[in-house]
Amino acid sequence: MEYRQLGASGLRVPVLSFGTGTFGGGTKFFKAWGSTQVEEASRMVNLCLDAGVNLFDTADVYSNGISEEILGKALTGLRDKVILSTKATFPMSAETNNMGSSRYHLIKSCEDSLRRLNTDHIDIYHMHGFDGLTPVEETLHTLNTLVQSGKVRYIACSNFSGWHLMKSLAISEKYGWARYIGHQAYYSLVSREYEWELMPLALDQNVGTLVWSPLSAGRLSGKYRRNQPIPEDARIAQGGGEGPPIPDDFFYGIIDTLDELAAETEKSVTQVALNWLLQRPTVSTLVVGARNEEQLTQNLGAIGWHLTKEQVARLDAASHRDPIYPYWHQRAVSSQINPPPVW
Repeated sequence: MEYRQLGASGLRVPVLSFGTGTFGGGTKFFKAWGSTQVEEASRMVNLCLDAGVNLFDTADVYSNGISEEILGKALTGLRDKVILSTKATFPMSAETNNMGSSRYHLIKSCEDSLRRLNTDHIDIYHMHGFDGLTPVEETLHTLNTLVQSGKVRYIACSNFSGWHLMKSLAISEKYGWARYIGHQAYYSLVSREYEWELMPLALDQNVGTLVWSPLSAGRLSGKYRRNQPIPEDARIAQGGGEGPPIPDDFFYGIIDTLDELAAETEKSVTQVALNWLLQRPTVSTLVVGARNEEQLTQNLGAIGWHLTKEQVARLDAASHRDPIYPYWHQRAVSSQINPPPVW
């Protein structure tokens, strides 16, 4: 297993981490992701550890806390061997203050997650989304307090815009508070918008990228084929997909290239798609999920080898989409005065 530094911190994380949104299946949406229970979860945890995957990612909102509870049980006796990541911000009930990134909600959310996970500390605590109503200072001061108390080791964010993240980093620097060392973001061959602004920001500010949905909700799992119906057992077919629709011609052009490279490398479509991501700037780890041990084993085969530069270039070309304004203009100007971006 390869390990990489997570942003501007001393924490080293494996290039593949295990996302446990598939644990529990406690709601209709998350049941489409998976419904792994404690016994199988324990086997999958040990399979990960045997492969060097020691970062486990969850969130309080996953099956309304059930994922955290199952992960906590699966990690019994193993807590000192793992890096534990969870998240807060999304609503946990209809109660007015049981959502957001306020001091009121975050302290309660952290205590609840600690209890469900059966641990005394969280290694990486993410803001699952940006709360536009709570002052950023309140959120970061609260997170800094949680770090100083020992309940949280590092803080990170997820699904932020560029200005959300930059403002947060500036406020942390101003007051000497803990800063976001990572950004968990949606990024894959079919969704490369992360490269337009958030990747340059991450390079400039040394923020590590923890990629969620690196297979785009299973679209890059090898199950999807041109002129064929979506498989009935696919996550999207069961209502568990995320993100806007993807044009068929664009999507199947990527699939065609993945098929070609899978044949050349003697790897699976899934493994090729994940390997491409591991060669992108700022990427510290890919948060991969799995409904079962077979899928997990398949995902673990994405490491230990590398696509060639020529193969990467073919995937770059197949997945290219013209950026929206102002990014197309900035790239045009940049190409006149600076070398082109490495991505």
